[in-house]
Amino acid sequence: MSKPPPSQVLIARIRFGQVVRERRSALGISQEELADRSALHRTYIGQVERGERNISVDNMERLAGAVGMELWEMLKPGHPKGMCSQ
Repeated sequence: MSKPPPSQVLIARIRFGQVVRERRSALGISQEELADRSALHRTYIGQVERGERNISVDNMERLAGAVGMELWEMLKPGHPKGMCSQ
């Protein structure tokens, strides 16, 4: 089995960050509030949203729970603007 090209890995990290930002905005909460809900640091949230962090699966699950989504929904390719049915 071959590895995906590095560009696809980068795209996944950026896509996840975009979904986090869009969902957070839709919920009307700040990065600080999201940080409190997920027990992560506010600056870390900003770095994730900008796709600058190689985020762990554990932290992805924390953020997914904090914005009321399932992790698989947040990673689904081609999901328009990251907005799910919730």
